[in-house]
Amino acid sequence: MLVKTYCASVMGLETMTVTIELNMARGVQFHLTGLPDMSVKESMSRIRAALSNNGYRMPVADLSINLSPSDVRKEGCGYDLPLAIGILAVNGSIESSLIPEYMMVGELGLDGKLKPIRGSLPIAILARKEKFKGLIVPKQNVREAAVVNQLEVYGMESLGEVIDFLMERQQFSPMVIDTRKEFYEHQCLYDLDFMDVRGQENVKRALEVAAAGGHNLIMVGPPGSGKSMMAKRLPTIMPPLTLHESLETTQIYSVAGKLGSGASLISQRPFRSPHHTISQVALVGGGTTPQPGEISLAHNGVLFADELTEFNKQTLEVLRQPLEDRKITISRAKYNVEMPCNFMFVASCNPCPCGYYGDATHQCCCTPGQIQRYLGKISGPLLDRIDIHCEIQAVPFAQLSQMQPGESSAAIRERVIAARRLQEERFSSLPLGEGGGRGRIYCNAQMTERMLHQYAEPDAASMEMLRMAMERLKLSARAYSRILKVARTIADLDNSESVQSQHIAEAIGYRNLDRGDWAERC
Repeated sequence: MLVKTYCASVMGLETMTVTIELNMARGVQFHLTGLPDMSVKESMSRIRAALSNNGYRMPVADLSINLSPSDVRKEGCGYDLPLAIGILAVNGSIESSLIPEYMMVGELGLDGKLKPIRGSLPIAILARKEKFKGLIVPKQNVREAAVVNQLEVYGMESLGEVIDFLMERQQFSPMVIDTRKEFYEHQCLYDLDFMDVRGQENVKRALEVAAAGGHNLIMVGPPGSGKSMMAKRLPTIMPPLTLHESLETTQIYSVAGKLGSGASLISQRPFRSPHHTISQVALVGGGTTPQPGEISLAHNGVLFADELTEFNKQTLEVLRQPLEDRKITISRAKYNVEMPCNFMFVASCNPCPCGYYGDATHQCCCTPGQIQRYLGKISGPLLDRIDIHCEIQAVPFAQLSQMQPGESSAAIRERVIAARRLQEERFSSLPLGEGGGRGRIYCNAQMTERMLHQYAEPDAASMEMLRMAMERLKLSARAYSRILKVARTIADLDNSESVQSQHIAEAIGYRNLDRGDWAERC
């Protein structure tokens, strides 16, 4: 007798339907084929105990199980439920015409309870694509999977409930979620706000420009000047997530197992702040079972590197390619996994080992050589990829003690949204491949060199100003492009069709941490 059940394999963000074929004949042997890993092989022990504790028995027969396609490695505990249902069906313990109509995933406890698994959302998307009638998942994953419409999603607590559903002994209702209502209700509910920040108007302006154009930014200043405080508030002034961006981000968190129980769509831009001891694999992703790293978890949001100079230099260097391509390809001997990482990179650090170089209220005790070596931990190529360099000074007591709050995040966000709207209109007519193979262009930071000449070409006076800055600061060609992109964003904030000299001047002011300039000051 031959029975088939259906599950899914998740590799990175890619999913594939797995057909579990079970055949029973006379004998006493057991065969499990199809490249199962150890967790899948161990599932038989869990299934045996779960069946026993729910009034069923493992068949005493020659049982052959194949996980198809056989050339793809099967990993994880999500195969427990479809394997158990298949064993009961091939043994004749249950008979149901519903089995081939539903995809099933779930880990079984020894008592038959279903435990949550990773990747429910991309699995649900696959189930709808493959025209399955519905998807059966553990109850903890049902809201996550029910985001996908035109698919019946059932959340079950135990193996017994799944059997009752398939045998039609009990009526169950699929989970229904008003995705748009839940998404828009929580979209702009932030715990932090820029009105809590006293002073630092120049830094707020730099953060506004960065948010308006999607630019990378670094803040350098003494301890306690508010670098981390302002960085954490950056998502509150960025444009709200679109439904498409939210779905992309939620899939990544689903695969990584970062969605809490009962969670559905992520409605706010992610903010990731890894510790400086993070490893390369944890930062960019990978491992034996490929998992998203911090740069992918920050997709459509902010990756904040606090105390940038304390990070391992080799770890920082792996950011160079993702910052340009906005995707990361993890290559191993047996697989290649591509994950998105379109994030704003925001960093902060002290100006010197003691932290007080350039501070008017403290005396710096570092030598010029120590300062050079300290900031030299940030390589030139990485610094080139950071569009905006911002120096911060400690806030004077007179400003710190003011009772009047600063400008709110909502007010700043309105200006950012208006600038982004101009950019979307500007780039909406471009063909899909114009972004250098990276898909549609949405903000100024993503512009190609050809687009710079088309949309950010300065006039003669501005070009002469830019030439002098290039020679004095010893800027690279990449820094030249970054200045033009930032100037285009400043012009958008001013609602100006052309890039003017004041826009170029402000953009040049955001490059004052480049190597040549710091060498002169030291």
